[in-house]
Amino acid sequence: MMKNLHLIAYTLIIIGALNWGLVGFFRFDLVAFLFGEMTVFSRIIYSLVGLSAVAEIILNAQNTKFARGYAH
Repeated sequence: MMKNLHLIAYTLIIIGALNWGLVGFFRFDLVAFLFGEMTVFSRIIYSLVGLSAVAEIILNAQNTKFARGYAH
């Protein structure tokens, strides 16, 4: 279950990062192009990308020494 969550979150983060790269380099928002500017569906995509980042932060924090209490 956690492996699937990680894979989905990682995939969405890559999609989001590529989209931001397109915005930064070419002023082209692929999500808005495909689904419309701030439509319900594009907002869902943006939200899922953000939630995926939060999930990855939490999952990675659980695997660090700091999260296990070893940091001093």
